[in-house]
Amino acid sequence: MTREEKSATIQELAEKLANTQYFYLTNAEGMSVDTTNRFRRICFDKGLEFRTVKNTLLRKAMEQLGNQYDEIFDALAGPTSIIFTETGNLPAHVLEDFRKTAKQPILKGAWIDSAVYLGEDQLASLKTVKSKNDLIADLVYLLQSPTKKVLGQLQSGGQILAGLVKTLQEKEN
Repeated sequence: MTREEKSATIQELAEKLANTQYFYLTNAEGMSVDTTNRFRRICFDKGLEFRTVKNTLLRKAMEQLGNQYDEIFDALAGPTSIIFTETGNLPAHVLEDFRKTAKQPILKGAWIDSAVYLGEDQLASLKTVKSKNDLIADLVYLLQSPTKKVLGQLQSGGQILAGLVKTLQEKEN
């Protein structure tokens, strides 16, 4: 790889990292070409970008963006593939489902909205991570719930009152 190609790759990775809040680092060492292609196809179908990267180039791209990625540098050892995603927990589900039929890829680490998860044992935790939009939706639902309950009770109270008035009118006749 020439110096220009390396520079272009670093720049591309830096742009990708700057524009994403979620990425996973995996080790796909030992995967056959067929297995790798099958995993790539699954990732593509789910809207994930899976690519193999050189650790030094990825590290330089991260360093260009500041020291926010310092904690995840420990995962940059050995062969590394990166999965870019727009949903924090989708790659964890894809990895777990795929590994029912294959031993690889192994989770090395993940960056979820500035939180770092290191090691394979974090896969279960990553499956339960909610995106910022999911958390906002949960919060809105919780805030709406009491209001909906009060409105529902007021509406049913009005129906009960109307029923009582109607019953009283019928008794008078």
